[in-house]
Amino acid sequence: MRDETQDIIVVGAGIIGISAALRLQSSGRSVRVLDRNDGKQKASEMNAGAFAFTDIEPLATPGIMRKAPKWLLDPLGPLSVPPRYAMQIAPWLLRFWRASRPDRYRAAVKAQADLMATAHGVLEEIVRETAGEHLVRREGQLQLYEGEAEYRASLPSWDLRRAHGIDFELLETPDAIAAFQPGLDRRFTHAGFTPGWMNSVDPALWLKHLTDAFIARGGYVETGEVKAINLEETAVALSGSGSEWRAGQVIICAGAWSHHLAGMIGDRYPLETERGYNTTLGAGAFDLRTHLTFPGHGFVVTRIADSIRVGGAVELGGLSLPPDYRRAGTLLKKARQFLPGLSGEDGHQWMGYRPSLPDSLPVIDRSPQDRRVIYAFGHGHLGLTQSAGTAELVTHLVDDTAPPIDLKPFAAHRF
Repeated sequence: MRDETQDIIVVGAGIIGISAALRLQSSGRSVRVLDRNDGKQKASEMNAGAFAFTDIEPLATPGIMRKAPKWLLDPLGPLSVPPRYAMQIAPWLLRFWRASRPDRYRAAVKAQADLMATAHGVLEEIVRETAGEHLVRREGQLQLYEGEAEYRASLPSWDLRRAHGIDFELLETPDAIAAFQPGLDRRFTHAGFTPGWMNSVDPALWLKHLTDAFIARGGYVETGEVKAINLEETAVALSGSGSEWRAGQVIICAGAWSHHLAGMIGDRYPLETERGYNTTLGAGAFDLRTHLTFPGHGFVVTRIADSIRVGGAVELGGLSLPPDYRRAGTLLKKARQFLPGLSGEDGHQWMGYRPSLPDSLPVIDRSPQDRRVIYAFGHGHLGLTQSAGTAELVTHLVDDTAPPIDLKPFAAHRF
C-alpha cells in the first residue's frame, strides 16, 4: 500500500511507456512506471527492430475492403481475420472501412508523416542523451517487388514519400538490387531503397537501455497490475495487486490492454490487436546488409544482433484466441524461397499483440472524462518507430505547452 501521491505514474513499461517516462523525467518530472509483467516477452522486445520513419501510409487505404473476403478464405495470408473472430471484429472493420475513404486516408497520411518526423528528430536526441548510438543500425531498407506490375502499383506510395520529403532511390533491375543486397531470388525485379530507415540492433536491448537510463536518473519501475482507477478530488488513484498508488497525472500506455484501463473511467475505444508472428534464426543464417520488406507478402527480414528475424503479417484476432504458429512457418518458408542462401533450423517462434485502432493512428490525448489521465496507445505495428515522438507529445500534454504538431488527428474523442 502506498499513501504518498506521485507526480506522474506511467502505466506500461513497453517502449511507449518507458520512452514517455524518460522524456518526462528529462523535463524535470518525478515519474514512477507500473507494469503488469506477466512474464511473457513484450511486443516491444520481440518486434522487427525497425524505426520505420518512411512508412507513412495507414493500413486503411482506399479500396482495401475489396480484399476483405480473401482475408477469411486465406488464414495464412498477409492480412487475415480468423473466421471464429469475424463477427466480434465486424464493428471495428466497419470503422476501418470508413477510415479508408480518400479524404480520411489523406488526413491520416499527413498525421502519420508529422508524427514520424517528430519521432525521428526526438529519437536522435535520445540516442545522443543516453549514449545509445551503439544500439542503432543505419543501413536503410529495401522494399522488393515481383515484376513490373507490382512495382507500378507501388509508385503512388513513393510519390507520397516524395511529397513529404522522404529520400529514396528506385531500382529497376535485379542487378541494381544486388548492389544493395546480394543473394535475393531474381524474381524480385524492382525495389525502392530508403536510406533514412533505421533499425535497433535489438529491440529488447534498446528497451533495456532506456529503462536503465530512466532508473539511473532516479526513476522507478514497479511490478503491479492496475485493476481499478478512481478519480479522486486531489489525485488519480490506482489499485490492484494488493497495492494502491496515487498521482497528480496518470499516463495510460499499456499496449493492447489499454482500452481495458480506459474503460475503468468510462472511456470506450475500438482497440484491436494486430497479432504479429516471427521466427528468429541463429547467428550466421544469412549475410543481411539492409532491412528487407516484402510488401506483396506482408513480412520483413531483419537483423537482430547477429541473428535473423523473419516476421510480420497482420492477424486481427483479439487477445484470447490461441496463436496459430503456422503463420510464422509460412513466412519462414517464403523467406527461404526469396533468400535461397538462408540457413538455420526452424528457430524460435513468437506471437505478440500490437494495439491497433481502425484509422491506424494512436490516441495521444487527455481523457474526455478527466484531464489528469493521458492516453498514449494504439500504434499498431509502429510502436517502436513512433515511441520517441509520442513521448514528446505526452510531455507537452503534461506540461500544457504547445506541441510541435497538430494533435487533432490523435484526439481521444474521435471515435
